[in-house]
Amino acid sequence: MRLISPSSLLVHLLALLGLGAVASGLGTQCSAPVTSGTAAPSAPFWLEQIQHRGASPFNGNSGGYQVFRNVKDFGAKGDGVTDDTAAINAAISSGNRCGNGCGQSTLTPAVVYFPQGTYIVSNPIISYYYTQLIGDAKHMPTLVASANFQGIAVIDADPGWYVNQNNFYHSIRNFKIDVSRMPASASGTGIHWQVSQATSLINIVFQMSTAPGNAHQGLSRPSGSSGGYMGDLVFNGGKFGMWVGNQQFTVRNITVNNADTGALQVFGLWNWGWTFQGMSLAHGCLVGFDLATGATTKDNQGVGGEAIIDAVVTNTPIFVRNSQPSNGVLHGSLVLNNIRLNNVPTAVGLTNGAVVLNGGTTTINSWAQGNVFTGTNPNGRFVQSNINAINKAGSLLDSSGRVFGKTHPQYADYAPDQFMSVKSQGAKGDGQTDDTAAIQAVFDKFAGCKIIFFDAGVYVVTNTITIPAGTQVVGEAWSTILGSGNAFFDYNNPRPVIRAGTSGSQGVLEITDMVFSTRGPAAGAVVLEWNVHDPAGQQGAAGTWDTHIILGGKAGTNLQANNCPTSNAGGNNCFAAFLALHLTPSSSAYLEGLWVWTADHDLDSGPQINIYTGRGIMSESQGPVWMIGTASEHNIIYQYYLVNAANHYMGLIQTETPYFQPNPVPPAPFIPNSAYKDPALAPDAAWALTVSNSQNILVLGAGLYSFFQNYGQACLDTFNCQQQLVNVDLASSIGIYSLSSVAAQYQLSVNGQGVVPNAANRNGYAQTFTAWTRS
Repeated sequence: MRLISPSSLLVHLLALLGLGAVASGLGTQCSAPVTSGTAAPSAPFWLEQIQHRGASPFNGNSGGYQVFRNVKDFGAKGDGVTDDTAAINAAISSGNRCGNGCGQSTLTPAVVYFPQGTYIVSNPIISYYYTQLIGDAKHMPTLVASANFQGIAVIDADPGWYVNQNNFYHSIRNFKIDVSRMPASASGTGIHWQVSQATSLINIVFQMSTAPGNAHQGLSRPSGSSGGYMGDLVFNGGKFGMWVGNQQFTVRNITVNNADTGALQVFGLWNWGWTFQGMSLAHGCLVGFDLATGATTKDNQGVGGEAIIDAVVTNTPIFVRNSQPSNGVLHGSLVLNNIRLNNVPTAVGLTNGAVVLNGGTTTINSWAQGNVFTGTNPNGRFVQSNINAINKAGSLLDSSGRVFGKTHPQYADYAPDQFMSVKSQGAKGDGQTDDTAAIQAVFDKFAGCKIIFFDAGVYVVTNTITIPAGTQVVGEAWSTILGSGNAFFDYNNPRPVIRAGTSGSQGVLEITDMVFSTRGPAAGAVVLEWNVHDPAGQQGAAGTWDTHIILGGKAGTNLQANNCPTSNAGGNNCFAAFLALHLTPSSSAYLEGLWVWTADHDLDSGPQINIYTGRGIMSESQGPVWMIGTASEHNIIYQYYLVNAANHYMGLIQTETPYFQPNPVPPAPFIPNSAYKDPALAPDAAWALTVSNSQNILVLGAGLYSFFQNYGQACLDTFNCQQQLVNVDLASSIGIYSLSSVAAQYQLSVNGQGVVPNAANRNGYAQTFTAWTRS
């Protein structure tokens, strides 16, 4: 008789329970999968207790530089009495970090941790470049502005030190921010968030005055460049919940409660396009969204595009208010989908009191204001009316019929002994040692029963790392895995640096706070091959949060200004990757706050650079795929490519065309590769998005930009930096809403033929169409 081992019995049992796919990824040192936390309710967040071995290997003082900082180690009390401003700012700035006069640097990353407590501040807390401010996720700390607080905001992400377009790498999470002690007449602000990509706000409660006529605001974002992601935010009180202006941003799951009957929940000063997904606006506020519209010249930009999906609005007189009437032409685009109104008399109105769309207690299915196009007809029509229902695949929706969303996993209830540090198992993360064997051994031994913790560092790998289904990975200050060497050299033989799951695998696979990269030349690197599919009944179980693919422009990549100047002197040494991200046919993926960036400039020394990644994001997935707040920039052939794909939600997506194109014209310096189903090429520059034989695709918000021709910008004056930007074939079913582009002659093409001209959709600096559908 054949005996069955206990581990085999466990696999059979979990299979019967529908968890077999998770168990199949269990490491050799595992007896059971980790499914819940074991920390005592009163215990601190695991991040406070775990041993910290992180380092910044290319910092000139690597051995002495401190990545993880607990503010209490720098003298903060958190007792609700002591002024902790100086101690907190000392914790952030210690170590000669990138502050005033630095501009940007990847050499001084930091995680600044706040234990449970109430921290009084009288001046702004300055979030330096490349900083994660993290509070205890179990017992959220409170930051309280004192009654005599002076400064722009409790937390300031840019006191004038950084260039808007380049203010990358900021994350703030797990805080209550209270400005209610400040005088009601003072402009008390929670966060001044003037940032760009690779940035996030997560799990924050803003508490403001509820006095009539108060001047408080939760979030101030008056200017800035391409933005990142923010989600799971609550705003209580204040004059404004959010006061924002920026090229584009993605916002998910926010709640705004205002007791002041004169308050505005979201004030939009200007933008090219924002997407708001999953909102609750309630309780006595005058206006839900107050939008400064009507400014549509390059030098006078108003709110260009707003897409709002899955909102519940209660006891609010006006849901959306435009400052100016459209008068039958585009003066700011608006898309509303699945908006439930409860006692909201005006759904869309004007500052002058006119009503554009009546409200009440009702649900708005699909409504639009702006220019709408269909099929191959180049003549759009302006609408302020209901439009055909926006189609969404059922697999993308939660049980209430809203687009599914999942909060950044933080494992708040887990204990330190449920984590396994890769450095504790022999990985060095020093930017030099080959850590391939050590990292793979950690996954092989502990995947599924330990959360794998990558201490801050740069981990060089010279062969493919396979992360089994059933694994959870957490980084620290964007820990980096760097593919290097001959395995990734040949673009005729592409090879993954990271393989997430094997072909056909199912299970949980969560990756947070990581960066995947290469050391050049790496013309054959597929940086991340994503194979895993979430198990039945577990939406979003396979995904990434605050995780990025950053290629070049950083110390250790050999793809910096001294290696790859814009003169092309670097030649073949300046290949960064073959393909950044590949979602394979059997995969599903939840991607939130993902930035795929082939560097246009050197983050450590500043100058522009010429480096080459052949392809951005390729999806063959049959879904479900959620791309929430994603971006893909400066890749040669395309930024996003859907081929034989299905069931995707993409909102908001953002792209930039390589600055040096059309010198050379795609696919140069690469060559086409039929194994990766390369699309028909755009005539002069990369596709921002190209779609082939793909079904049930929804794009809700897109910012697709072409700012240069061979580093020159005279083309902006003629709105013609490239000919075509988005291509859809005749076999695909796709709806595209709230798309803003810059300087592409045709914003959308069908089968390679330009259809939607930007000349019809001038909307300030950008050009915007409100909707394009097949029919």
